[in-house]
Amino acid sequence: MVKEFPIIETERLILREVTAGDTGDMLLYLSDKEVVKYTGLEPFQTVDDVWDEIKWYNSIFKEGTGIRWGITLKNVGKVIGSCGFLNRVPKHYRTEVGFELSKDYWGKGLANEALEAVIKYGFHHYQLERIEALIEPDNLPSQKLVERQGFKKEGLLRHYEYTCGKFDDLYMYSLLKEDINII
Repeated sequence: MVKEFPIIETERLILREVTAGDTGDMLLYLSDKEVVKYTGLEPFQTVDDVWDEIKWYNSIFKEGTGIRWGITLKNVGKVIGSCGFLNRVPKHYRTEVGFELSKDYWGKGLANEALEAVIKYGFHHYQLERIEALIEPDNLPSQKLVERQGFKKEGLLRHYEYTCGKFDDLYMYSLLKEDINII
């Protein structure tokens, strides 16, 4: 059975499935070292790198372990970032959330708008109890973003991941369903 990919609409955004037609737009921001600095990825070099990312998005959706939406501005259609869930564990009603946004759109509240919509979707449609965000200590903008959404810092996971040739410490943030008022 093929699940239909959900579309989320907010005041300024449409969150949708990314396709092969989005590779050029995605390469623009995923090749920017500042955008991918805290994602555990090296800056993308080619359209093939982006295609591998899209295939990963497709695989986590099909497997039920996650979902990643492309962030687009209404009436534009160009993918300017992504936001979604990974490492979803239905048995325990929890998942991790991740996001990135093209530098051209930083500081406009778009990541906040996308994240809020994805969180609400997760609590409503996946019946999640807990959403986690793992964030590098130097990534202050992402820490502030999740804190605005009500996430609580639980602690530091030392050398939690090995990415880009180094071990990364990550702060564990969590948001419980009871922490927010879902409309």
